[in-house]
Amino acid sequence: MYGNRQTLRAACNFRKVLLIAINFKDMDLKGIAGCSIVTLALAGSLNASALTIEDYIAPGKNSPVAIKEMRPLSDGLTYAAISEDGRSIDIFEYKTGKKIGTLFSIDGIKGDLKIDSFDGYQVSDNGKKILLWNNVDKIYRHSFTAQYFVYDVMRSTLKRVSESGAQRGAVLSHDGRMVAYVRDNNIFISNLDYGTDKPITSDGEINRIINGVSDWSYEEEFGVVNTIRWSGDDTSLAYMRFDESEVPTYTFDNYKSFCDSNPLSDVYPSQYTYKYPLAGYPNVKVDVKVYNIDNRTTKTMDIPVESYIPSIEYDGSGSNLMVMTLNRDQNHLCLYKVNPGSTVATMLLEERSNAWLSPSIYQMVSYGKSSFVIGSERSGYCHLYEYDYNGNMLRQLSKGDWNVTQYYGKSAKTGCHYAQATVRGAINRNVIRIDAKGVVSAMNNVDGFESASFSSNMDYYVRTYSNALTPTTYSVCDSSGAVIKELENNAAYAAKYASAPKKEFLTVKNANGEEMNAYIIKPADFDGSKRYPLLMTQYNGPDSQEVANRWKMEGVYYLASTGYVVAAVDGRGTGYRSREWANSVYRHLGEYEAQDQIAAARYFASLPYVDAARVGCFGWSYGGYMTLMELSSANSPFKAGVAMAPVTDWRYYDSIYTERYMSTPQQNEGGYASSSALNHTSGMNARLLIMSGTSDDNVHFYNTLKYTSKLNYEGKVFDMMALAGFEHSLGMCNARVMLFRKIEDFLKTYLK
Repeated sequence: MYGNRQTLRAACNFRKVLLIAINFKDMDLKGIAGCSIVTLALAGSLNASALTIEDYIAPGKNSPVAIKEMRPLSDGLTYAAISEDGRSIDIFEYKTGKKIGTLFSIDGIKGDLKIDSFDGYQVSDNGKKILLWNNVDKIYRHSFTAQYFVYDVMRSTLKRVSESGAQRGAVLSHDGRMVAYVRDNNIFISNLDYGTDKPITSDGEINRIINGVSDWSYEEEFGVVNTIRWSGDDTSLAYMRFDESEVPTYTFDNYKSFCDSNPLSDVYPSQYTYKYPLAGYPNVKVDVKVYNIDNRTTKTMDIPVESYIPSIEYDGSGSNLMVMTLNRDQNHLCLYKVNPGSTVATMLLEERSNAWLSPSIYQMVSYGKSSFVIGSERSGYCHLYEYDYNGNMLRQLSKGDWNVTQYYGKSAKTGCHYAQATVRGAINRNVIRIDAKGVVSAMNNVDGFESASFSSNMDYYVRTYSNALTPTTYSVCDSSGAVIKELENNAAYAAKYASAPKKEFLTVKNANGEEMNAYIIKPADFDGSKRYPLLMTQYNGPDSQEVANRWKMEGVYYLASTGYVVAAVDGRGTGYRSREWANSVYRHLGEYEAQDQIAAARYFASLPYVDAARVGCFGWSYGGYMTLMELSSANSPFKAGVAMAPVTDWRYYDSIYTERYMSTPQQNEGGYASSSALNHTSGMNARLLIMSGTSDDNVHFYNTLKYTSKLNYEGKVFDMMALAGFEHSLGMCNARVMLFRKIEDFLKTYLK
């Protein structure tokens, strides 16, 4: 699967749903009729001019300090984190927040085998072994190959997992004595006690059969990267087998960029070939297998698979497999308990929808010793439900007109459940406690974005918090939410960005009179007597969110600093509101979303400090698609727009994502026709800048070529930028900075 992927090493850090749209107008939103607004202020003494474009945009430079690779340890009292210099894994005590020891240090390795760096780690359940890896070579968004090592904590020595080449998806057994991994699409088990390294599968073949790790579509659309699971007693190994032999092959030219160490070596460009299922075409076929370590036999589980298996895990006892199946329309989910010995599957739970079931909801599942907790939107909002292993619902844990967005776990001591939820509105996230009586309370009753990493016994957690004007902070808290110690407040970082433009939240109405969450960013030197150009930024894909009360320094702030009013709204189809709000776009993507973006643009254009003759829009991926649909809409208010890596026809995008919201082209021919940007080019009367990476394995460059070919055919003038050798997220070199320089140059020409 990944054998010829080595030339595409770009880090893909952004989901397709991360798109940007911007509105430029001068606005004083206080007192505007029909809008509710929250204005946040941050004191500062620096001048906006002191911040460079790199400060706003460059990856690694525009982010606050973060805690590196934090892991709760099994004792419930401590956690591990990578040191600031990246050379050790230190142990910290929750109750004091202080460092009390070192779990691993590069400088402390004994023996002949040494390493000079590591990129990540996994600690065995008994704490005696640590799996380390380095020399990471990216495959897709999350997957990679690497060199793996096992560190013996007691002896301070290292062992290679394998001497026979890079590995993928390595997983340490619970007792730390074995490592399962994938090479050349086959699974191997490295027994550290005996020094053996043997395959347990032999049918793996590039672009045909994959064992243990997933294909492109499962990784991208279900977030499934690795399916290797050790049983609780380490006597068996479960995994998924992916048969992609019937999936059509996709090939594109792979041009080297000047980010490459040898950019002039490809006199003849190479080609990248992989399996990519387009909407309506054959998908990968999957099944679940279990390998017995003692007798070296493999059994196929007898599971009635409709189309997909988006999740496999062992239950809380580590003895039975819990397997989810999903039909191709993605509106019928079944959860099975599977006996690995007999292979018999028993259905415990069934979920249906009149539109689609969201992976982020049903994959919100935690398997305990005697029961499990799972998310469901059956009430119209995402809430938590507890079941026993006979399929009986014990109770609904949460309820209300808000959504649970993460489940953290249950305290065995108190019976309290902990989760993240939108109890203070869709743009906010709070850590909540649900007590044994079902009473829900916020641990910290404040607006903003809060998340938690709990200790293994749920007595402590590390709190991560930010809001639109406060960079991310980290602190250790007890189970009541009381702060024990502040770990990082990013004060120096906050001072650096104190003079950057500020984000303000409000609501605006769409054409139906429905309230939409929105934000606006004014220039740092905003003057209410002036009239500014407006840039609408957007993503607006199904279940997505752009308007969120969290810190995120990015390109839209830079554009605001250059004299634009930037605005965004989350229209119909977006997430974290009601299921009805999201489902409204089902089977006709692009229609209501474009209407809502246009309604918001007209509202912002009506403000006294916005010049209604200078309105533009910008989006990336799904947002780029929205730009094309908006510029081509009747009575569009946009004078210019920027589309980065857009889907231009849903028949050109992958089956899992597209069919979730559109069904197949065979089932919904009219919906695909009306949702195709290619079928609306005749209405394009604004100036367009369209951009794409030529090595984009997600939204293929073909989308842009098809669209621009249609514009050429119709005699329309446009601007285009191709980024040779770059992928979807533009994670290499200075690509993001250059992208926004190009956008700035384009907007100066057509909006200023």
